Amino acid sequence: MAGTDTRRTDQGSVLDRANPVVLAVVGSATTSATGVFVKLSGANTGTAAFLRCALALFVLVPMALTEIRRVGPRALRLVGMDLVAGLLLGVDYVFWVASIQHVGAGMATVLLNIQVVVFPLLAWVFLGDRAPLRFLLAVPVMLTGVALTAGVVGPGTDGAASGGDPWLGLLYGCAAGVTYAGYLFLSRLGGGQGHTVTPVCVSTASAALAAGVLGALWSGIDLASLDAMAWLWLSLLALTGQVLTWLLVGSALPRLTASTGAAILVLPPVLAVAMSAVFLGERVTPVQLGGCVLVVLAIWLSQRQGTRR
Repeated sequence: MAGTDTRRTDQGSVLDRANPVVLAVVGSATTSATGVFVKLSGANTGTAAFLRCALALFVLVPMALTEIRRVGPRALRLVGMDLVAGLLLGVDYVFWVASIQHVGAGMATVLLNIQVVVFPLLAWVFLGDRAPLRFLLAVPVMLTGVALTAGVVGPGTDGAASGGDPWLGLLYGCAAGVTYAGYLFLSRLGGGQGHTVTPVCVSTASAALAAGVLGALWSGIDLASLDAMAWLWLSLLALTGQVLTWLLVGSALPRLTASTGAAILVLPPVLAVAMSAVFLGERVTPVQLGGCVLVVLAIWLSQRQGTRR
């Protein structure tokens, strides 16, 4: 299959037997509304990042215990890798929510996809999974698009217009993308090894710890000010952006090449920009729209060759 790594095929669950490209596409698409949920909740940076993980554990822990009874415990080496991956994910969430405050939900999701550059480079350095020349040539185009998307040139989005700093939004968004790439890399490296839910549960637990500590230092964890609607939006954030997304993507990534997996995960910003415009009224300037086009075009060009192993 084009774009898949045929060196190993897990048969541990229904997800492990499903088409990895389909799983990755559906899983990445479920993240498109997460920025909207964060903005609608009104929660501050630390609170939104922490609760995204903490609430998801109410669903993931029972599922993981059931899986462990069915297939046995996960190797300690892999559990350690899951824990480190989760720490990176928790830091990513804090930076990403902070980016939303400055450039808006749609644009922050676009900036997050700096991971499309970092993820294949990590695989190249540590695994010898060489990135194609076309990918390397597309990197400067994508980085230019990222800068334009953040609004550092011309007027910004509604988020920036209301007091946000596009340069800070760019910095936080890129930091989120780098740590996100680290999480994806370790998730792909660890693989499922017969477990689908357990690695997601372990990573989510350590992500909750990292997001809780960093979020408390960043903005504080404020649960008292959340009303019923805020809890609803944050619960939807946890169920879609943490549980459903990572069960699907986590099962798919070990069976995809690094460049193919990274390219599929660029789908959320395209949908996120549209959803933010419809549900949040975030207006995108022509310059930012051009930046989005550059980002997507660069990724498409980088994947035109080298997807067959």
